[in-house]
Amino acid sequence: MTTETQQHGQTAIIDVRGVSTRFGTKVVHDNISLQVFRGEILAIVGGSGSGKSTLMREMVMLERPTKGSVSVFGQSITGLGAKRALGLRQRIGVLFQNGALFSGLTVLDNVAVPLREHTHISDGLIRELASLKIALVGLTPDAAALYPGQLSGGMRKRAALARALALDPELLFLDEPSSGLDPISADGLDELVLSLRASLGLTIVMVTHDMDSISRVADRVVLLGQAKILAQGTVREVVQSSDPLVMDFFQGPRGRAAQGQT
Repeated sequence: MTTETQQHGQTAIIDVRGVSTRFGTKVVHDNISLQVFRGEILAIVGGSGSGKSTLMREMVMLERPTKGSVSVFGQSITGLGAKRALGLRQRIGVLFQNGALFSGLTVLDNVAVPLREHTHISDGLIRELASLKIALVGLTPDAAALYPGQLSGGMRKRAALARALALDPELLFLDEPSSGLDPISADGLDELVLSLRASLGLTIVMVTHDMDSISRVADRVVLLGQAKILAQGTVREVVQSSDPLVMDFFQGPRGRAAQGQT
């Protein structure tokens, strides 16, 4: 049965309830709950080792939490059968931190991989669709014939994003999208994310430590720390928190700079 949660007139695309995650004796998450609503950009933030990427991997069905439940598009992903899990995965796009492009394939062939794996359309149409996705992320047509090693950092991110969009997902995950980019490239990627959300109606979950990106693109923020959710809400709501741990993260020098403060 598929039942997407409604709250305050919003539809929850992802519903995380009471999730606890342990690796041996290390507690990564301790009974955390959150929702991601249709059409929003949610930023998951926190210090190194706070469990941001682990939570994302649980949402995209690459890891299972020790306890609790995760529902995506109204379906619990715990114990989901292979066929239904595949159907869900085809509605999700993921941009991994390092891009995860195949070094021996051109950009066009990298973008074509999901289309070849999950559709039965002709090779000509696959190449046409891959070219459209490459253009969608702002790469020029000649980039299609290049290999990942020939791309700049910003171009690699865009190529990986084109592949994440290959199957027209409804839900997009971005793992540290601006990591390793210069400020100009990072700004360009932020603008692209906002443009794609507007034009494609995407729901986006972004794991990041980039304070500038948070302030520029996020509708809401979830701050992880000490295996808990320390704060969640709009950027304005969270940065105004009086909790010392939250203040340390958002009102330190990097946080003040991102907010245009001194």
